[in-house]
Amino acid sequence: MTAPTRPPAGAGPDGPHRSGAVAADTVDIGAAETRRSARSGVAGLLGAATSGLFGFVLAVVITRGYGTAGAGAFFAAIGVVTVATAVCTLGAETGLMWALPRRRLGVPGDAARVLPVALIPPLLAGLVVAGVGALSADALAPRLLRGSGDGGDALLTLTFAAVPVVVAMTLLLAALRCVRPIRAYVGVQFLLLPVARPALVGAAALAGGGLLAGMTGWLVPAALALLACLALVAGPLGLGRGAALRPGRADWSTFWRFALPRAASAAIDAGSMWVGVLLTSVLAGPADAGVFGAVGRYVLAGQLAMQGLRVAVSPQLSRLLGRGERAAAAAVHRQLTTWGLVLSWPVYLLLAVFALAFLQLFGPEFTAGVPAMTVLALAMLVNTGVGNVQSLLLMGGRSGLHLVSTLAGLTVTVSLGLWLIPGHGATGAALAWTAGIATENLTAAAFARAVVAEPLVDAATLRAAAATLGGVGFAAGIGVLTGGRGLPGLAVSLGVLLAGCVGLLTLPRVRAGIRVTMRQIRGSDDAATAARPARNRREAGEGHRGVHP
Repeated sequence: MTAPTRPPAGAGPDGPHRSGAVAADTVDIGAAETRRSARSGVAGLLGAATSGLFGFVLAVVITRGYGTAGAGAFFAAIGVVTVATAVCTLGAETGLMWALPRRRLGVPGDAARVLPVALIPPLLAGLVVAGVGALSADALAPRLLRGSGDGGDALLTLTFAAVPVVVAMTLLLAALRCVRPIRAYVGVQFLLLPVARPALVGAAALAGGGLLAGMTGWLVPAALALLACLALVAGPLGLGRGAALRPGRADWSTFWRFALPRAASAAIDAGSMWVGVLLTSVLAGPADAGVFGAVGRYVLAGQLAMQGLRVAVSPQLSRLLGRGERAAAAAVHRQLTTWGLVLSWPVYLLLAVFALAFLQLFGPEFTAGVPAMTVLALAMLVNTGVGNVQSLLLMGGRSGLHLVSTLAGLTVTVSLGLWLIPGHGATGAALAWTAGIATENLTAAAFARAVVAEPLVDAATLRAAAATLGGVGFAAGIGVLTGGRGLPGLAVSLGVLLAGCVGLLTLPRVRAGIRVTMRQIRGSDDAATAARPARNRREAGEGHRGVHP
C-alpha cells in the first residue's frame, strides 16, 4: 500500500506558489500595522509632550508655592491617591485595554458587557479604601504627611475621599482609548488633566490657600475628566441605546483571570516613584521627600514619550497578538522602541549632565537632589532602551510574567530603600529606585522575547542608540567645557543640538526617512507601494494555476 504523498514544506493545496502568497500577506500586514502604529504613535507623542510641559509647570508651582517641606507633603498626598488608585483598580484598566479590542462595539456587539465586569469590583474596593482611610487619617497624617502642619488630617481625608473618583476616571480612560480614535484619549489624558491642574493649584497658591486648597485644585480635573470619558464612551458602546450590559459567567472569569495578576503589578508600576517619596518622608523627613519628589517629576516627564507610545498602540498589540500575528506585533514594537529611544535618551542624558541647572529652576534648596537626578536619569536609559516590553507581555495575555518582573523590581527598590534612605536621604532613594528599574525592565525584556519569539531589537534601533549617545554626548561635552553644569552650559548644549538637527536635515537619507514617516502618519500608500511587487507575484502565481477573477 502506497503512503499518501504530502506537498512540499510551505506549499499548500494550490501548489508551491502559495508560500510566496503567505509571505506577501505577512509583508502587507506588517506594513499596514507599522503605518497604523506610526499615526497613533505620533498622536500619543504630541499629547505626551504637552503633558510633560504642563507637568513640569505643575512641579514648579508646587515647589515654588509650598517650599521643600510643603512640597514634600503635597507630593506625598499625590503619592497616596496614586498608589491607592492603582491598588483599587485591581488591574482592570489593563484588562479593558486587552479585552475591548477583541470584542464588537455598538448596540449588537458584546463590548458593553465588559464594562460592569471591569467597573464594579474596583469601585467597591475604592469605596472601602476611602472609608477606612478617612477614618484613620488622624493616625496616618503625622507619619505620611509630616510637612503638612495641623491640617494634615483634613488633607489626608480629602485624598482618600477622592480615590473612588480617580478609580472610575482611570478605568473609563482605558475604555476611551479602545473605543474612540487616539485623539479623544489625548484630549482628556494629555490635555485636560495636565493643563487644568497647574492652573487650579497655582490659583490656590496665589490666593494664599494652604495645602488643602492646592490638593483640591489637583483633584477637581479628575472629576471633569470622569464626566468627559463617560460621555465619550457611551456612544461607541451603545450605552443607553439598548446595548446588553448584563455579563455572563464567562465574561467575569475570562476578564478577571487576566486582570487579577495585573492588579499587584499595576499598583507597583503606578506607585514606583511614590513609594520612594513615602519611604523618604517616613525615613528621612519631609524636606528630603520634597527634593526626591521634585527629582521624580523630571524623571517621569522624560518617560512621557514612552507612555504616549504605549497607550497609543496597546489596543493594536492586543488585536495582533490575539490573532497570533507575532511578527507584526514585534515589528510595531521595534519601530516604537526606536522612536522612544531617540526622543527620550536626549532628555535623560541632559538631565544627568545638567541636573544642577534643572533643579535650580525649582529653587536653590532643591539643588541637593543633583546626585539623585543624575543616578535616576542614567537608570531611565535602561527603561526606555528596552522599549514597552511590559505592553507586549500584558497585551499578549501574560500578566503573570509581568507581575513576576514588577515584584522583582519592587523587592529590590524597597529592600535597598530601607537600607540607604536613612543615611543618604533622597540620594539613597534614587539608588534604590535605580536598581529596581534595571531589575524590572531587564527581567520583562527577557520574558517578552521568549513569549513573542521574535527579535525585539534590530540594527536600526542599535544605530539610533549609538547616534543618540554620540550626538548628545558631544553637545553636552561642549556645554560643560564652555559653561559648566549650570544654566549657561545647558543653553550651550541645547544650541549645539539644535544646530546639529538642522545640519542633519540637509542629508538626503534623513530627509527621505522623514518623508516615509510623514506618509505613514498621513496614511499614504507607501506601504502599499512597497508591497506591490508581492501582490503582483501572488497574481502571477494565481494566473499560473489557472485561477481567474
